[in-house]
Amino acid sequence: MEFGLFVVGGFAILVVILLAIGRFYPGTGAEQLDWKPTRSYEHEIELELEDVEQMLELQNERRRRRGSLELTEDEVRLQVEGEERERRARSERYRAERSDPRGGEPS
Repeated sequence: MEFGLFVVGGFAILVVILLAIGRFYPGTGAEQLDWKPTRSYEHEIELELEDVEQMLELQNERRRRRGSLELTEDEVRLQVEGEERERRARSERYRAERSDPRGGEPS
């Protein structure tokens, strides 16, 4: 009985000591491991903007080969906004048809 009490008490003291070290030791775990993220958020944004420029340039290259007018980023944004509005309008029409106030079940 005494041995069991000694083992459980020793384990409890060990857990308390480890928790106290974790709580009161200065710094973070990332600092202790000398861990740094591979890329910063600024770098991620720069890469995203580069990707957009490259995709737009490739699309414009294909349009030039076909003889079509080139697109600018603003034109693409306007086109996407228009398609998004159209998608929302279709979604609202669909929801309105599904909740028809005439009481009919959707077909």
